[in-house]
Amino acid sequence: MKLVVIMYLEEDAESVRRLLTREGVEVFSEVGVRGHGRGAPGWYGDVAPYRSGMLMTFLPPDRADALMEAIKGCEGCQDAGHPIRAWQMDVERSVASGH
Repeated sequence: MKLVVIMYLEEDAESVRRLLTREGVEVFSEVGVRGHGRGAPGWYGDVAPYRSGMLMTFLPPDRADALMEAIKGCEGCQDAGHPIRAWQMDVERSVASGH
């Protein structure tokens, strides 16, 4: 089993969800993220946080690979300086409460 984590700007959320639908990913968890980093100075001389999203899904290896390739080929992000990014990790073990 693989864990795929995807990060994207809030403006790209619908594109990411469409990509998941095309790849047959029906189960995932999504959270809002405030990203901090270098960028253009904001109103008070500080960098405003980026409003981003992070999504996690567990998939069999072949489907995780296909999703990673689909993300790699994704074009049309709202901000070319902030592409959709993804990480794929092995899941060594999984348990559920009460089992």
